Amino acid sequence: MPIIKSQKKRVLVTKDENARNNSRKTEVKNVIKKFEAAVANGDVESAKELLNKAFSVIDAAEVDGIYHKNNAARKKSRLASKLYQLQQSK
Repeated sequence: MPIIKSQKKRVLVTKDENARNNSRKTEVKNVIKKFEAAVANGDVESAKELLNKAFSVIDAAEVDGIYHKNNAARKKSRLASKLYQLQQSK
């Protein structure tokens, strides 16, 4: 444990930040799982709605610094590709 007062505060702040970041990452993962489930079921309309939701959640996480911009772009590209493949198979 830290002895210096400012370092004690940093420990508390870091713990709060980690909890917030982890919850945002979990939110992104859950939205992606819902989208992938819709794609697996072949539901194009639901997948489109979930893709928009996933894009907004990923963009928000990127703005907050949880994901690097390239990481966020890669995630969005992969999701869009899955929707495109679903639409081509229909």
